[in-house]
Amino acid sequence: MDHVSRTLRAADMSRCASAFASRTASRTRLPLDFSAASLRIVDRVVDGLRSGAGDPDAVAPVLHELGAYVGEVIVRRAHALWVDFDGATSELFRQPVGVRTPDGRAWNPLGKVVNRFEAGSGESAYAFFLLIPRQARVPPSSRHTADGRPPAAA
Repeated sequence: MDHVSRTLRAADMSRCASAFASRTASRTRLPLDFSAASLRIVDRVVDGLRSGAGDPDAVAPVLHELGAYVGEVIVRRAHALWVDFDGATSELFRQPVGVRTPDGRAWNPLGKVVNRFEAGSGESAYAFFLLIPRQARVPPSSRHTADGRPPAAA
């Protein structure tokens, strides 16, 4: 899984994450509600994939969807934006997309999920989220729509 998929684009990631969460919740009843706590579920799902998968490339599409979900939690809870990485950043992170928080930091949620798959419990989507500076994170509130996004500007 050392190659960088060039088919992933920042413009598609929110839609990908939402479709994955809806599809997964309807099939499995996992509460993928874009909360920070739901990232613990992501960690457990990756652990299950890890224990049952022989070929990492066979689960790569699911890992990308899980990574999109992790990134979307950061987008919704930390005012981050999906970004297409430039060539050097893409090679460094081994992913073509990630998120950027308002403080300018780039984060690699897809890579974090791949790392959990490859290295095990020493890597965690939930712990990854907790690394984001607290002032950037926002709790769910009435200021957001039901899907966790800020309301449209008036």
